[in-house]
Amino acid sequence: MDATLIAVAALWGAAAGLLVPRAAYRFSVEPEEPWRDACPAGHALTGPARGWLGPARCASCAVTVSSLRGAAAPHAPAPAGQGRYAPSAVAPVVTLFVCAALAGAAGARPEAVVWVLLAPVAVLLAVIDRRVHRLPDVLTLPLAGVAAVLLGAAALLPGHRGSWTSALLGGAVLGGFYLLLYRINPNGMGFGDVKLALALGVALGWYGWAVLFLGGFAGFLFGALYGAGLMLARRAGRKTGIPFGPFMLAGALFGLLSGGLGA
Repeated sequence: MDATLIAVAALWGAAAGLLVPRAAYRFSVEPEEPWRDACPAGHALTGPARGWLGPARCASCAVTVSSLRGAAAPHAPAPAGQGRYAPSAVAPVVTLFVCAALAGAAGARPEAVVWVLLAPVAVLLAVIDRRVHRLPDVLTLPLAGVAAVLLGAAALLPGHRGSWTSALLGGAVLGGFYLLLYRINPNGMGFGDVKLALALGVALGWYGWAVLFLGGFAGFLFGALYGAGLMLARRAGRKTGIPFGPFMLAGALFGLLSGGLGA
């Protein structure tokens, strides 16, 4: 059963991961800029959900590249700026492994479905934050709400190994802690991190206070190690800003894997 569950989760992760690059490209803009609605070559992004869902290659660019290759050489490289507007391999692979790992840790329990459904959004947020140091409200706030609702439904099903009450309290505690850090040092902590902490606190709190602390601490540890590595390599200074969202998400993943295996 667990092997089948892991395989299904992996397939879901790979399929959902294929949709991450386009969404990440559209969301990766500065706060004052509108979401992108065209590829780098200027072609309008069309498709399901008003163009938000689709592959990492613009269809019009793909036609152009094929035509140019046919006119020049069958295996000629794609012209610069054409074709893919975002990497198409990393996101599906990462999402696949994350979903498979979460399913393997949680096993055949209701919360496993919740983690696997939400994992692609977490990967999307990590990609966006890495690119533009931004965590959009249209993703972080719904993520917290959906996580709370889905875990509430999971708590009504037999076989779950968590507490909906502690999940809600975990969201409040971790979100409040990040809010305090933001108030103390707004330049060192973005408000998007505070909103993301709400969702991560809900997820980690499901397995109890020990997992909440473990996942929250792991995020800070991963971020500190990355920053120290950059300074040792002389690629950053003490005041260099780094996107913290990916490390928060990595810490939460570590916490959920530990919580699922220990439940």
